[in-house]
Amino acid sequence: MSALTPPQPVATVPVPMANRKAGAADARSDATTAPGGGARVLVRDLWKVFEHGGRSIEVLRGIDLDLEPGALVSVVGASGVGKSTLLHLLGTLDAPTSGQMLFDGVNVTDMSAAKLASFRNRSIGFVFQFHHLLPEFTALENVMMPGLIARQPRKECRERAEAILLRVGLQDRLRHRPGELSGGEQQRVALARALSLSPRLLLGDEPTGNLDTKTGRAIHDLFFELNRELGMTLLLVTHNDELAGRAFRKLRMVDGRIQEEG
Repeated sequence: MSALTPPQPVATVPVPMANRKAGAADARSDATTAPGGGARVLVRDLWKVFEHGGRSIEVLRGIDLDLEPGALVSVVGASGVGKSTLLHLLGTLDAPTSGQMLFDGVNVTDMSAAKLASFRNRSIGFVFQFHHLLPEFTALENVMMPGLIARQPRKECRERAEAILLRVGLQDRLRHRPGELSGGEQQRVALARALSLSPRLLLGDEPTGNLDTKTGRAIHDLFFELNRELGMTLLLVTHNDELAGRAFRKLRMVDGRIQEEG
């Protein structure tokens, strides 16, 4: 998570927010006008090939993808078609076999490992199906962690973490450890942690896959609200048709390629 331009402080996130549901038109108009702005992401001829048992397995096959700043995009598809692989490449957690990925015109595939790690820490946020919180730390400490890793002042990290935890409705859970939180609360902490350095691109890999319907819907609403408030570019991989249908754009992956659905 690291930035090409200085991130906007999360502490400026407005706390009050109407709990309304957004349709596709809402998502498009609000995201493009929200403060802060998201990254423009261009992917060109992206391939990912794994070698296994003397065979070459083509997982991604020449993907081209444009994400406008502040876009809210869902990706659906059967298991094993490359959705998570695409997310890992966009998040610079893995390198493509060939092709280019440009963030605001900068080709991140040309970055050194050190620069890429710094870029990732400040510019990209991740929310996975499993929250991956550190069990020995409180919710507040977990959300502070990206800032501390970036060697930011502890006081600044604390204030920012408190503000975003307040925004996601966990003002009474700051001192609780993950084992003392419900599944929905754990995902809210994970989302707060992903937003702690104001990333310009947020990636979600089945972020509500382990939650019940009611809790999952509440997390969906929170994703859409924060997209409107912060204007970040948001890409969600999901099997949830309701969530996918609410995005401004819906993409489908078939055999390692992307098809536009809406």
